[in-house]
Amino acid sequence: MAMRSLWLMLTLALALLVSEGAQETRYQKFLRQHVDYPTTSGLPGARYCNVLLMRRAVNIPGRPCKLVNTFVHAPAQQLLAVCAHQPDGFHATVGTLPVTACRLVGRNVHPPCTYRVAQLNHRVQVACQNGLPVHLHRTF
Repeated sequence: MAMRSLWLMLTLALALLVSEGAQETRYQKFLRQHVDYPTTSGLPGARYCNVLLMRRAVNIPGRPCKLVNTFVHAPAQQLLAVCAHQPDGFHATVGTLPVTACRLVGRNVHPPCTYRVAQLNHRVQVACQNGLPVHLHRTF
C-alpha cells in the first residue's frame, strides 16, 4: 500500500509539473502516459480510462481527447530492459504483459471523454532512444 501511495504522489507531482510547463523528458512522459504499475484499482471499465487519462494529464480540458492510449501494468524496469542492450529504434518485449487499451468512442472529442476498454495480455513494442523507452508504438 505504501508503494501505491508513493507512486500516486509521484504521478500527481509529475502531472502538476507538466501542467505548470516544467520540462519533462520523453522517458518521463512515456511513464506518465503508459505505465500503471501497480495497477490502479477501484475504477471499473471505462471509468478507469477516463480517470487515469485526466489524472495523468493526457486529456486536459480545452484540448482534444486522445483517440487511443494503452497502459502497461508491469514495472518500468521490464520496459527499460527492452531498450537496455538495443540500438535506438523499435523493440518489443519477449513475452506478453498485462495492458489496458483505451479507445475513444462517440463524437465527443473534448473532455469529458468516453472510452471503450479492453484488458489484454500483449507483447509491447516501444521506440527506444538512448537506452530508454520513449514511445509506445503498439501492442500485439
